[in-house]
Amino acid sequence: MKNKFTLIATAAMGLESIVAKEVKALGYEDVLVENGKVIYETDSLGIARSNLWLRTADRVKLLVGEFDARTYDELFEKTKALPWEKYIPEDGEFPVIGKSHKSTLYSVPDCQSIVKKAIVERLKQKHGVARWLKETGALHRIEVALLKDKVTLTLDTSGSGLHKRGYRVGQGEAPLKETLAAALVQLTNWTPDKTFYDIFCGSGTIPIEAALIGQNIAPGFNREFAFENWDFIPSTVHEQALEEAEDMANYDQPLDIYGTDISHKLIGIAKENAMEAGLGDLVTWKQMQATDFHTKETGGYIVSNPPYGERLGDRKEVESMYRELGKALQQYPTWSVYILTANEEFEKLFGKEASKKRKLFNGFIRTDYYQYFGTR
Repeated sequence: MKNKFTLIATAAMGLESIVAKEVKALGYEDVLVENGKVIYETDSLGIARSNLWLRTADRVKLLVGEFDARTYDELFEKTKALPWEKYIPEDGEFPVIGKSHKSTLYSVPDCQSIVKKAIVERLKQKHGVARWLKETGALHRIEVALLKDKVTLTLDTSGSGLHKRGYRVGQGEAPLKETLAAALVQLTNWTPDKTFYDIFCGSGTIPIEAALIGQNIAPGFNREFAFENWDFIPSTVHEQALEEAEDMANYDQPLDIYGTDISHKLIGIAKENAMEAGLGDLVTWKQMQATDFHTKETGGYIVSNPPYGERLGDRKEVESMYRELGKALQQYPTWSVYILTANEEFEKLFGKEASKKRKLFNGFIRTDYYQYFGTR
């Protein structure tokens, strides 16, 4: 593998195994899964592929170096010893962000400032710059992360977070991140030949992600990434990855995907978002109440993120809706139903124990993904 890089795909808690599966599907075998991240080795084409294809990762970071540091001197010297000139050109812009957890060096601003100084010293020396670095060129965002005195220094290859697919024209009050929506779809046994419904579709994120998965469209197809402007990544790499993605997309795959919501306004936004995603009329949108769900189809899938009733005033209304929903969906035993909610009483209200449930985080909200498998 020419120009080997170690990549770290970061993930929300509970999604690491899904991200690891996606990385392996790209052909990268030696995958290490840790809390909140998946670590693997690739070449420069792998950087482009990862950003383009990882549906459930938050970001793809390039590992520059790792070491232990308990003093600021140690942090400075060991940072300075790394080959920054390989990555950052003379005019490169390189802001430093940071985080520290259970480490002797707990002041994040101090760590950021020392890392910045060390990199400046190294680059001035290596690029032969006497005074100061202009930083007018491409962005190379650096992160210094300390965990139990171990320092990890990375470059962010993604730019904006990977959940920003570029299709969200508008959104509702509490939109679901695209990465979590993709994970909800991938945690089901749904296949593109089966009917798919989201009966609380809001601004349409789950049905849109299902359609992208259904036609094998790369989620990063319509956006830009930080690595595209980097000197050490060949300019042909991104084009090659895009061509591969175009060849792998299955635009002829027929889909039977529906998004419904009680709000007229949100259905309008969902339609616009789907158009922006290049999905045209692939998803059928309809304004209706979730409890009015009715179908003659068998063996379909419902994947939804309904209101949680977290605000006191909403709780009774939401609990009553869960009860009604349970009654409405009982009429469809062959359908598989997947519901994400923070309401711990959900099974009792819905009137049925889930076949399986999985703990996930929607932002900072701890939720459960209740999975009801349909009868065959």
